[in-house]
Amino acid sequence: MTYPTYQQLENYAALAVQVGVNVQQGQTVVVMAPITAAPLVRLIASKAYEAGAKNVHVEYNDEELSRIKYKQAPEEAFSEYPIWRAKAWEDFVDKGAAFITVYSPNPDLLNDVDPARVATATKTASTAMSGYRGALMNHTNAWTLISYATPEWASKVFPDVSTEEAVQKLWERIVEATRVGLEDPVQAWKAHNAKLLQMVELLNGKRYKQLQYEAPGTSLTVDLPEGHIWLGGAKANAKGVFFNPNMPTEEVFTMPHREGVNGVVRSTKPLNYNGQVINGFSLTFKDGKVIDYSAEQGYEALSNLLNTDEGARHLGEIALVPDDSPISNSNVVFINTLYDENASCHLALGQAYPVNLAGGTKMSPEELLAHGANRSLTHEDFMIGSPDMNIDGITQDGTREPIFRNGNWAI
Repeated sequence: MTYPTYQQLENYAALAVQVGVNVQQGQTVVVMAPITAAPLVRLIASKAYEAGAKNVHVEYNDEELSRIKYKQAPEEAFSEYPIWRAKAWEDFVDKGAAFITVYSPNPDLLNDVDPARVATATKTASTAMSGYRGALMNHTNAWTLISYATPEWASKVFPDVSTEEAVQKLWERIVEATRVGLEDPVQAWKAHNAKLLQMVELLNGKRYKQLQYEAPGTSLTVDLPEGHIWLGGAKANAKGVFFNPNMPTEEVFTMPHREGVNGVVRSTKPLNYNGQVINGFSLTFKDGKVIDYSAEQGYEALSNLLNTDEGARHLGEIALVPDDSPISNSNVVFINTLYDENASCHLALGQAYPVNLAGGTKMSPEELLAHGANRSLTHEDFMIGSPDMNIDGITQDGTREPIFRNGNWAI
């Protein structure tokens, strides 16, 4: 069978529109995608108009152009960002647009580029786009992240076969993970969201004050702030419209207390950070802050990530994903955080989601900080789960309860 079939690609587009962002009548839809994903983007546009969209704005990106700039542009180019673009995206936010991003980066794109250049450009863009990014992290607008099998990404995931075969194998995994090969993908996603909601409700009922992680290379305690909220699957935006930020998704997640993380944690999957791979890395925390770190690959890129700003050395998210889950069971390392984070328990350095704190979306940045929510220009997930991961929850009265045993749910 050739992947994807036209029907599967059409299903994928419908899923992004109907379940990913749940397009409403008269709404603008903004699509950001690599130029190679044009066949999918055209179907997304068609499905969005069918769903009642007023306008579909598409912005394509070309990684090779980015690479050319990183290799040849003068240093000052990376300290500038087009303000018109930042204002345009904030205008889309203000007018209630929905945002669909097709995320299919080449993990090796910038492996021979000076990481300092990448770090400067990333910080510049993050600062300029902070208004747009803040709206998404507040779930003010509906947004979703999906992927498209590109030759560069596929060849990195399946290096031992031809490019054509690699793309086919990667599409097969995408079709399976997103359920677009099923007869009724939309209904399948509703059922999946309902299962995640059951775990969310269970964890929110527990009101744990601390989680304790133990695995090879990991011994970590994470305090949870008072009023923390677990989320997973579909969420409601500011207008009460439900959407799925990540497709696929297998996680439930909440906010750690920015000053309550202690111990050491070791990564279990490579991290593709802005076109540079960081692998085999460990972080040591004291009172919430990374005070020491190491990496077998990508040490300089990791250092630049941690030095983005003061908040980049603190955690903004903790997420639980069982080892016995569809993406994990595929035994494929995708080197794409959208997929790898849904195969593994993970943490995120940087900005916390205000939606993970009771009343958080109505708090000022200073109030969020006072309640234990981290602030940063970055938010970078990294994978720590494995079949050897054990996690305990400490209740308000000090009772220890098993949450994970041998990488899977124990509650």
